[in-house]
Amino acid sequence: MRPDLSISRTRLAFVLGALAMFGPFSIDTFFPAFGAMAKDFGVGQMAMQQTISVYLIAYAAASLFHGALSDAYGRRRIILSGLTVFALASVGCALSRTLETLLAWRALQGLSAGVGLIVGRAVIRDCLHGHDAQKMMSSVSMIFSIAPAIAPMVGGFILGWGGWHDTFWFLVLFAVALWLATFFALPETHPPAARIAFHPDTLLASFRTMLGNRAFVKLALAGSMNFNALFLYISSVPVFVPGLLGLDEHQYSWFFAPTIAGMMLGAFASGRMAGRVDGLRMANWGWAIGGVAGAINIAFNLLASDLHPLPFTAFGVHLLLPLAVLPVSLTAFGIALVFPILTLALLDMYPQQRGGASSAQAFIGLILNAIVAGVIAPFVAPAHGSHLGLRLATTAAGFTFIGWLLWRGHARAGTPAPVDAVDAAPLEPLGEL
Repeated sequence: MRPDLSISRTRLAFVLGALAMFGPFSIDTFFPAFGAMAKDFGVGQMAMQQTISVYLIAYAAASLFHGALSDAYGRRRIILSGLTVFALASVGCALSRTLETLLAWRALQGLSAGVGLIVGRAVIRDCLHGHDAQKMMSSVSMIFSIAPAIAPMVGGFILGWGGWHDTFWFLVLFAVALWLATFFALPETHPPAARIAFHPDTLLASFRTMLGNRAFVKLALAGSMNFNALFLYISSVPVFVPGLLGLDEHQYSWFFAPTIAGMMLGAFASGRMAGRVDGLRMANWGWAIGGVAGAINIAFNLLASDLHPLPFTAFGVHLLLPLAVLPVSLTAFGIALVFPILTLALLDMYPQQRGGASSAQAFIGLILNAIVAGVIAPFVAPAHGSHLGLRLATTAAGFTFIGWLLWRGHARAGTPAPVDAVDAAPLEPLGEL
């Protein structure tokens, strides 16, 4: 049975892209207010870091349930419920007067923040198949990639205009706006006839099946390893930017702007090539670009190992800075080519449980991200140490290489057969993005 859809592809891309953005917004928007919050609560920066850790732990735990709940009760209902909980949790954060209270509300934010990203992937595969699904996934990725760039700027503007409490009031308004957009613009894409009853035993059995499927796990790990080549740098920014680039906390855009540009250009290229270039070939191109980026990065840091922080400046800009950040931007470009192909292949392994498959993929990725941020990044990029750039470059290249090895095994075995067109109803052909 096909869902009754009356939304254009362009509108769907923007709605799902905005839904995916509110997770990163809930982390990055209040970064500029860390100092003011620490002062009000009378705590140090390490204690404030708990507001991120608590959020991520809750996010990872809840990611196992969002997709399965949407398989049972419908995509739209779960997204609306998650946005409601997130808005209420943001109100609680805004009204918090102690760090302990804030941490409790931040945990509730984390429990609800994943609905947009995780359920949104299932929505795409409900509606579209083949190259159309790849184009939509790329379009959503392109919109989503804007969030890490603009969220800190929005937070800084709000902090200059008001106080840190207003940052969370902004998140309340953002959640309400997304709720209205979902309610009025997003149809239900998972009809009752296709739903699977939600039972904890069934859920655990499904996850045991998915996590016991070597092909599924290897493919999910391949995507996560590929992304961690970039996430390692993001996690190490407080050390990498001043220690290697010689910049201060007001010049982070020299790192983030080209990185996000690479991600957006890669997503754009993926969407444009969908239907013209075979998905397997496009993914291989993405891996190749990541490999070239890793080689350039290692070579640059070997040659410039005695020049960190970069000493040569003109008008306040380091002349070697483009060579230091270009490999990271190329890595982001390659990731954006690979990601849609990997994700759609994972969802197609379980066409009747796409929400659960999306949850399992997110859970694997979040666990690896937590390991990178909490263990690997502090070891590879300590606050004080030598050869910082080379350690980061070789570790990132290692992530890309491991991901490629996992992908190579999957590609040799053959990609899953595409879901039949009857199982994925096309949207109105109102033009491409």
